[in-house]
Amino acid sequence: MAAHRRKRGSSPGSAKTNKKAKLQQPERVQEAAADEFTVPAPVSEGKWKNKERVLIFSSRGINFRTRHLMQDLRTLMPHSKADTKMDRKDKLFVINEVCEMKNCNKCIYFEAKKKQDLYMWLSNSPQGPSVKFLVQNIHTLAELKMTGNCLKGSRPLLSFDQEFDHHPQYSLLKELFTQIFGTPRYHPKSQPFVDHVFSFSIVDNRIWFRNYQIIEEDASLVEIGPRFVLNPIKIFQGSFGGPTLFENPHYQSPNMHRRLIRLATAAKVRERQQVKELQKLKKKDEVSIVPPDPTADVFYTPAEIKPQPVETQPPQPKPSVKRKDKQFKRQRMAKKRN
Repeated sequence: MAAHRRKRGSSPGSAKTNKKAKLQQPERVQEAAADEFTVPAPVSEGKWKNKERVLIFSSRGINFRTRHLMQDLRTLMPHSKADTKMDRKDKLFVINEVCEMKNCNKCIYFEAKKKQDLYMWLSNSPQGPSVKFLVQNIHTLAELKMTGNCLKGSRPLLSFDQEFDHHPQYSLLKELFTQIFGTPRYHPKSQPFVDHVFSFSIVDNRIWFRNYQIIEEDASLVEIGPRFVLNPIKIFQGSFGGPTLFENPHYQSPNMHRRLIRLATAAKVRERQQVKELQKLKKKDEVSIVPPDPTADVFYTPAEIKPQPVETQPPQPKPSVKRKDKQFKRQRMAKKRN
């Protein structure tokens, strides 16, 4: 048999000690593991049952303010999805197919007209109902620079005005707002915290949206943003169409509002012109300070009319006398220069 080779400087006793050390290594690892404290993984209390998904997108032709508002809503709603802008020539029924492809059952669609008017559609796709709003007084998160702040992805509280329970159309809007803006519990992208409030209040037949932070110390509210006002126009039975369930009698279109402003401005200009004409007429009319005396012409005797002489011969021509001392023009100019 071949002799066993061993390394230089090593002895048979040292080899045995090395083997014993190798056998003792697992025991040391167990002792070190016993000294450490491990935190168990968080156990979920329930399952994600509410599968609400909201599609947020817009049409072409929106301005920068609308784009920032749309991005703010996507940030505040972790259960939302985005899509490319839709062409203005396409019909609104196409949005139901887009929601089906994106696996969304709710939709927020911003429709821009004339590059100055913004309309917002809230729809329950594909059965309905759907609501059309005119969006006014838009202020985004970057514009307001409020002191409030909240955790990204946290679930909000929804606060509604008492007026929502007194009218059937507002009750329908309340249920639609709850399903769209409420973040589902145990959503994968949401955080298990409630630190801000979405406020919906009705003032002047309009719905005012505000977002507030809840401060833990004294439960006071600090506004975060964004803020906007929704003026309801119509409520439809279907998604983006169908029979009309409600029509706002107090609604005034932006075109009519601008027309009334132009008419009011024209009436002011016309009134100013009429005032100037009246002032001119007053200046022309001489106002007599002393009233005329009817007896002033009693002793008036007209003067005798003298006969005017009639010339039968033409007048004699005037003699032309030339001045010899009259100088030429260049001489007169030379004198003035000197």
